[in-house]
Amino acid sequence: MTENGESKNDSATQNRPSCSKRRKISVVLGAQWGDEGKGKVVDMLATEANFVCRCGGGNNAGHTVVAEGQEYDFHLLPSGIINKDCTSVIGNGVVIHLPGLFEEGEKAAKKGLENWRQRLRISDRAHLVFDLHQQLDGLQEKEKGKNSIGTTKKGIGPTYSSKASRSGLRVCDLVGNFETFSEKFKNLVRVSKRTFPDLDVNVEKELERYKDFAKQISPMVTDTIFLIHNAMESTAENTILVEGANATMLDIDFGTYPYVTSSNCSIGGVMTGLGIPACSIGEVYGVTKAYTTRVGDGAFPTELSNDLGDTLQQRGCEFGVTTKRIRRCGWMDTVLLSYTRMINGFTSLAMTKLDILDVFEEVKIGVSYQHNGKKLDSFPAHQDILKEVVVEYITMPGWKTCTEGIRSFDELPANAQAYIKKVEELIKCPIKWVGVGKSRESIITRF
Repeated sequence: MTENGESKNDSATQNRPSCSKRRKISVVLGAQWGDEGKGKVVDMLATEANFVCRCGGGNNAGHTVVAEGQEYDFHLLPSGIINKDCTSVIGNGVVIHLPGLFEEGEKAAKKGLENWRQRLRISDRAHLVFDLHQQLDGLQEKEKGKNSIGTTKKGIGPTYSSKASRSGLRVCDLVGNFETFSEKFKNLVRVSKRTFPDLDVNVEKELERYKDFAKQISPMVTDTIFLIHNAMESTAENTILVEGANATMLDIDFGTYPYVTSSNCSIGGVMTGLGIPACSIGEVYGVTKAYTTRVGDGAFPTELSNDLGDTLQQRGCEFGVTTKRIRRCGWMDTVLLSYTRMINGFTSLAMTKLDILDVFEEVKIGVSYQHNGKKLDSFPAHQDILKEVVVEYITMPGWKTCTEGIRSFDELPANAQAYIKKVEELIKCPIKWVGVGKSRESIITRF
């Protein structure tokens, strides 16, 4: 006991930082196979944020943001970089291709993005993507032949492989002792060439290039774990937003494996990719289109391989921001959405691109899967089963009215409102925002 009668354990408890006292972090995650419009939602929320953070993936992800009439394509830069009063953070879970980062930043600067380097903070624990990783990506896909999974060839998988095998290099290596960095890089080349002897790397040229990158990146590098925790525990009213890359159905554990990315792009990746505790996470916003798309190979139960799918593709300008590949299109799939809600604990959703459905006489919603005549109770793990499922649909009347200029939910056509409410009912999650156009002004806030 202490002199005032208080036990030592009580004193320790009082001095322990409480999760409830930390600033709650809001998270935006993709609820389908990516390309749902996360960048637009982040851009909208980032206008009031002090920190916007990327937690995983690399420049295999792409977000298109339209602000003040200017369209930006972001791959590594957090979408919050547009907000001049906001600090953008690239966390430890991100893998960074420095040539791509600087090219992206300068391209955005030419469009009017000012002082992006001064507002960007990069984790010293983040791993580096080298051009050799991108070569390896292509060589591995070529070796798989007809079994290739359709990667973006951005070197993401090989970089995460280097990370897992403890042969990868991190930002702290680059900005530390350059001689040590050089030895580690040479070792990485040696290890990689054992598997792929045809790998072509001009080691000295690469090292010269990275010596320059080290100078450029040094002012941006920090311990982002401490940066974010200090922001959470500060007396200032800091608002922290996490921008997910890719989407839950591309998660290495929960997605349609093997047609997935190489990182955890669901809620777990937020904690490991930024070094924050689960109790600090508040709102978790999922983003879904009013229909479904995916890029690349893999099962797609509600895919429309017909004129309806072509109409969705053309009206929605459905091609990848990063790869320019055409996106496959299909009806809304609430089996899939219920699965991703379960994993991530979405507190609400944003539904984008409702306006793309404006021309249809009727719209369909996938509500259950059957396999061999039996209704499935859960989302199948195996691709072979997912390819064979029969989708049960409900059909709803379309609204045949242009919704692009509408700015309140009550002004939407009754059939459009009914469609949104039916999706809400089926997935047991409220839809907070509805998108009816490209710009941030085209998002309808319901509550």
